[in-house]
Amino acid sequence: MAIKKHLAVTGLLGASFFACGQESFIVQDLKVEGLQRVALGAALTHIPINIGDNVDNYTISKTIKALYKSGHFDTISAYRDGEKIIFKVKERPTISAIEFEGNKDIKDEQLNESLERQNIVVGEPLDRTIVDGVEKGLIEFFHGIGKYNADIDITITKLPRNRVKLKLEFKEGEAASIRQINLVGNELFSDEELMLQVESQQDLPWWDFMANDRYQKQTIQGDLEKIRSYYLDRGYLKFNIDSTQVSVSPEKESVYVTVNMTEGEQYTVKEFDFIGDLLDREELIRAVIPLRTGELYNGSVVTSSEEFIKNYLARFGYANAEVRTIPEVDEATKEVKLTLSVDPGKRIYVRRINVSGNENTADHVVRREMAQLEGAWLSNQSLERSKLQIQRLMYMEKVDFNIVPVPGIEDQVDVDFNVKEQSAGSFNAGLAYGSYYGVQFNFGISESNFLGSGNQVAFNVNTSTGSEQINLSFTDPYFTPDGVSHGSSIFYRNYDASKFSLIDYKSKSYGIGTNIGFPIIANNRLNFGITWSKEELSELAEYEQTRIMRETFLDPEDPDAGFNFTKFELSAAWQRDTRNRGLFPTDGSSQLLSLKATTPNSDLTYFKINFDTKFYWPISNDHKWAFLSRAAIGYGNGYGKTNGYDQVLPVQEYSRITEQELRGFDRNTILPRAIIRSPQLLPGTPGSDGSSSGIGANATFDQIQAAGRIGGNAKITAGMEFIVPTPFLDDDNSGSVRTSLFVDAANVWDTEFDVNKFSNLSPDEKAKLDDYSDAGRFRVSTGLSIQWISPMGPMLISFAYPLKKEEDDETKSISFNIANTF
Repeated sequence: MAIKKHLAVTGLLGASFFACGQESFIVQDLKVEGLQRVALGAALTHIPINIGDNVDNYTISKTIKALYKSGHFDTISAYRDGEKIIFKVKERPTISAIEFEGNKDIKDEQLNESLERQNIVVGEPLDRTIVDGVEKGLIEFFHGIGKYNADIDITITKLPRNRVKLKLEFKEGEAASIRQINLVGNELFSDEELMLQVESQQDLPWWDFMANDRYQKQTIQGDLEKIRSYYLDRGYLKFNIDSTQVSVSPEKESVYVTVNMTEGEQYTVKEFDFIGDLLDREELIRAVIPLRTGELYNGSVVTSSEEFIKNYLARFGYANAEVRTIPEVDEATKEVKLTLSVDPGKRIYVRRINVSGNENTADHVVRREMAQLEGAWLSNQSLERSKLQIQRLMYMEKVDFNIVPVPGIEDQVDVDFNVKEQSAGSFNAGLAYGSYYGVQFNFGISESNFLGSGNQVAFNVNTSTGSEQINLSFTDPYFTPDGVSHGSSIFYRNYDASKFSLIDYKSKSYGIGTNIGFPIIANNRLNFGITWSKEELSELAEYEQTRIMRETFLDPEDPDAGFNFTKFELSAAWQRDTRNRGLFPTDGSSQLLSLKATTPNSDLTYFKINFDTKFYWPISNDHKWAFLSRAAIGYGNGYGKTNGYDQVLPVQEYSRITEQELRGFDRNTILPRAIIRSPQLLPGTPGSDGSSSGIGANATFDQIQAAGRIGGNAKITAGMEFIVPTPFLDDDNSGSVRTSLFVDAANVWDTEFDVNKFSNLSPDEKAKLDDYSDAGRFRVSTGLSIQWISPMGPMLISFAYPLKKEEDDETKSISFNIANTF
């Protein structure tokens, strides 16, 4: 259309100039009429004529072409007035607004991006010829997703001041379904076997509403590649898809897909060799790649061998290595020789590393986690490790990087890291409620990225029914530049066990501690610490499990007095972490082995050892679906002697089960019970007055009472979780909420409990006892969990149902707590 306009105007121009005479003339003046938005100076830059030039019809024709090429004008006329040339123009209208209506399969953002690529942007002139191309391209898109009844109406509305509004109205219609997929030429594998490999489905019954038989061109193309791979992986080197036809039904509601193929024959790998530069590592590469002679040709194995070589060379800076496999087929023996041609290219160096998105975190805090260094060669392994280490920071939600070539320099690149931060702590004050601690008053600040420094600071005052805690801690994860961490803490605790469904005792303690951590091999750390504390234990009743502890420290002159202890506690821990992020990981694993023990000069001498492990497996490529398995086991006991008694694990150090570890059960409900054994006196011989006094005790007549829960010195927890996308959340918020279906199992037992000590009791009394040394008394629950990284900290709400419980267990279907994240 534009060309026709141009030819017509050029013809008119020529006619007008012929009318004025065919001879050339000297231009004395230039004038452009009709300008509104375009400045005169801008128009003149496209006119290759200056005053004083000698012009003719050919020169004028070239000028008109130049003006059209500028893109500013719809029509152009040229006139001669004596020695003056007058250009009369009509500017193209400016796009004032672009509106979309009725689009569902194409989002507004996608449409705007498509229009921008064709220079249809608000504020720019409108080229009406391009609009026709846009309409055609969108119709082709809808046909590609099976919407053959789709229609697009593009309306251009004129506005004042030579402006227009562009409106695209979509009538998408329903997508056509795949009525039938016909495979032609397959004799080695049945239609059913090949259709199991593809994603597209055909002619589904009405009741299978969860499935999808919608036709999509991209899906069909992907399915054809899957069929091709299926044959290539089984030795059919010359398999070929000859053609694909898609027929649309007259009503355009269904399609028929026909695939014609040639299967060919199977080939065996005779040998494989290398050409090119393998950096003197041919023997290693030959041993590691999965290619083997004498086996059937396998396309996936060939591809993975190529990728391995590329990735291996990329570790040493050869980021643009090319690996190509050249087959040499022997038709007589049906064998193939594979030659892997390797061209490492130039070694690439990193000129600069840029970090963006860190609005709160200091630049050096992100950079110190990087394994890739500026000035070093580019290593894909170092880049991935850098991404992983940054993403493991508790205050990072997402990390991406992009490699940008340096213009004009072939062997240098810049690396752009973009991070997305998330809440790493909270400031809170006020009242709160949790099903475990009840009503709480809290005040505090907890920050894993204090002032953007990467340091961890926490100050908390937390009071609830039965518990008071004050903690102040500080940790510098990079106390030294090579990653040695250092931390210190001060604490005060006041705890009433009876308020937490436990036996009666109160514990008040305060202390100070320090720790230091050392990085060892990749993803592994060792931590060592020492804590001094003073503790007062009071109101501890006498139970079978606390008898030895009471006898060891009891003051005979004041049997009702409490116990005061001074402890020096040493700790050591090994930690391994390969998870892909610090909060809400979806891939990798973590292991923690910890040991803490009081020193021999402490009043209480005991040790506790714990091992905790978690494994994450992503199920989908976007990691929105994942699987978690976890397990933890702990054991503790006393060592040495005090006042002639063997030390035991203090009751306040017993293991317990929290609601977060075993959801669906009330707090501390599955723990071993404390046992009260009451001896009974036997009557003596009656006196003359008929009275009688006890003459002694017989254990057969002792009475047993199972008191409150006490805990044990051994514990195991386990669980599995199926992590699913949280409904109704967009991508921007999905990173702070996790939804999962879970199964929990746990048990606490006492290895020092000996049920045989009660064997001489009467049957009725023995029936009151359970064997609290039995490690197999697991409880199991299942349910739904939702975790939220809120401004107040991680919060957990669970809906659970017990699968295995015992008669006196107390269950809880719904729990809400501030919790650790899994």
